[in-house]
Amino acid sequence: MGAGTEPGGSSTSDEEWERFLRESVSGAADAPKEPSARAREVARRLREEPRREPEGWRSYTPARPKRRKGWYVFGLLASLVLLAAVALAPGRMVSLIADADSAQLAAETARPTQAPPAAAGQRPTKEEPFRGSPAASWASGAEGITVPKAEAVGWMSAADVERALARSRDFLVASSLDAGVLRGEHPAKAISLINPRQKDVQDLLKTAFHTPTEANDPLLLFSRFQPSRTRLVGGTVKTRGRLTYQEGERGALRVTADVTFVYPVARANASGDGEIVRTIVRRELVLSWDDPAKVITEPGTFSITSYKYDATNGGCGTPTGYFTPPFDTDRHTADAGPEFDPYDRTAPVGQSGASPDNCASATRS
Repeated sequence: MGAGTEPGGSSTSDEEWERFLRESVSGAADAPKEPSARAREVARRLREEPRREPEGWRSYTPARPKRRKGWYVFGLLASLVLLAAVALAPGRMVSLIADADSAQLAAETARPTQAPPAAAGQRPTKEEPFRGSPAASWASGAEGITVPKAEAVGWMSAADVERALARSRDFLVASSLDAGVLRGEHPAKAISLINPRQKDVQDLLKTAFHTPTEANDPLLLFSRFQPSRTRLVGGTVKTRGRLTYQEGERGALRVTADVTFVYPVARANASGDGEIVRTIVRRELVLSWDDPAKVITEPGTFSITSYKYDATNGGCGTPTGYFTPPFDTDRHTADAGPEFDPYDRTAPVGQSGASPDNCASATRS
């Protein structure tokens, strides 16, 4: 009986059957192989996809970007709104731009090499008393007075110098920023920091507040306005300046203060929309913190080596013991002296041409 039967009924010889079994085990070179599952899947996709002719390299056309019509419409509407705002309220738009440009300046650590740039020519208001002034970007009060890092000097340790610098700034605050002193009150706190044994200064203090003269004027050391005539607008004083120090005579700590104060003021009886004037005072003081073992002094006090100031819009003529800002008809342009920029801090105090007995004309306020 044969080993197998073909479909047509023909039989296979024993030799052929044996050869078939042997080739099935060893594998013939031309024996058909069943395709893998991945090959079958690829072949199926190729049969199902429509045939496409390859695109020539010269006929390639890049895809067009999608047009975002919404953004164009939004930009057009925003531009129209901005133009309308400028047309309806140009002053307000200029004010907003000026505010953006008036970010607070960094602290002054050395004498500047140039004057502040010119600001927009805008008049001050009750809400914005420093509008149109370089002082708009200055710090307020004591924050505008830079105090350097303390190191040991002469008879003082670093800690002693730090305390002396702090009290030197306290004097500037008590003499030129204290609200009561600005209203004409007696500057008792500031005076308590001055060496009571310093005869020339004590003589000045005894007479200046009662019978002021050019030589004994309280304005030499203190900023004061007569409350019946003048009031501070907004309650804020802008400042810019610094303290420096070095070793002085007999090992003393010599502190120099160079600070500009900007006071926005109006008539005492003026309405809210009355004229606002900025009185600008730049002071330079040299204070000596002496060694009690070498100089007669009181602990915690200093002696004043020198004092001088420049002022604009503070009045001139016979001393009254108060700054007298010129309002409206009070201005005497015919008596105006040389022009100077009160915001220019590049030169030492006293070289601008402005002084209590010289009514210099400020180029800006």
